[in-house]
This record gives sequence, C-alpha cells and structure tokens, in this order.
Amino acid sequence: MRQTPLSGVFGVENAGHSWEALQQAVDRVVAIIQSDPNKDRTDRIITRWLKRHLQRLGAEVHLDQLNSLVEDRDMLAENLENLVKKERLEGRQEGHQKGRQEGHQKGRQEGRQEGRQEGRQEGDWRALEEKRKTVRHLLSFGVLSNDQIAAATGLSVDEIVKLRIEDKH
Repeated sequence: MRQTPLSGVFGVENAGHSWEALQQAVDRVVAIIQSDPNKDRTDRIITRWLKRHLQRLGAEVHLDQLNSLVEDRDMLAENLENLVKKERLEGRQEGHQKGRQEGHQKGRQEGRQEGRQEGRQEGDWRALEEKRKTVRHLLSFGVLSNDQIAAATGLSVDEIVKLRIEDKH
C-alpha cells in the first residue's frame, strides 16, 4: 500500500485507542511528509490539522509553538509523552478510588458517566429554577391566567398555582 499524506492522516485519526499509538501514527506521517515532493506545504497543512485534531480529542497539550511536524517532532513527542504520563497518573488515582477490582478503564468510564448524569441533573434543576423565576415575574404583572403562563413557560397549571400560593405567603 502506498503511503500518502492522506493515508497518514487516516492513520492518526484511527490511532485513538492510546496516546502511544497516536505518537507512532505521527511518526509515520512525518516520514511521509519528508518523502513528499511538496513537503513544506504538506507539513504546514498536516501540522495545522493535527493541532485541531488533538484539541477535538481533548488533549491538554501546549502546541502553540508547533509550526512543523518535521522540525518540531521532538516537542510534539515530549508533549504526547507528558500527556500519557498525566493520563496514567489520573487513571491510577481514579482506579484506586473506584476500587482495584473495577480496573482503570471501568473506573474512568463510570466517573465520566456520573459526571454527565450530575451535570444533566444540575442543568435540569437550573432550567426549572429559571422557569419558576419567569413564572414569578409573569405573576407579578397580575394580568395573565394560569393557563397562559403554563403555555408560555412549559410548566403545568398545578405548578403555576403552587407558585402563586407560595408568593402570596
């Protein structure tokens, strides 16, 4: 199979299972760039793409100074190596907290799920509070009926009645 810049990009995209695999894929891309007749242009384009790709992956690496994969390969490798070490440390800490039997991977997944769930619950709660605030504001005008306020806010008429009673006390 012929190695092209595009095949190198696909290699990087498919190396998502570990940061080490990503570094190997980047090394392959660098070799492809070095053998490309338009190496400067290809290097600029793929470097820009890789920086964006790493951001989308959520990699907390500092690549502001990265302008060329070929010239700055060592800087990228060092950043990815530090990222691997950081992720391993975080994984171990989480794994110990969740219990050794669950293992590193399961611990990370459960933590993310719990965080998402808590985030959704907090978001739902805040949205409900905002709706209640809007209802109280509309009630203060004394012009709209409970049905009209319910239609405008998405809350039930019973909830509007409860808020109306609460505000009278």
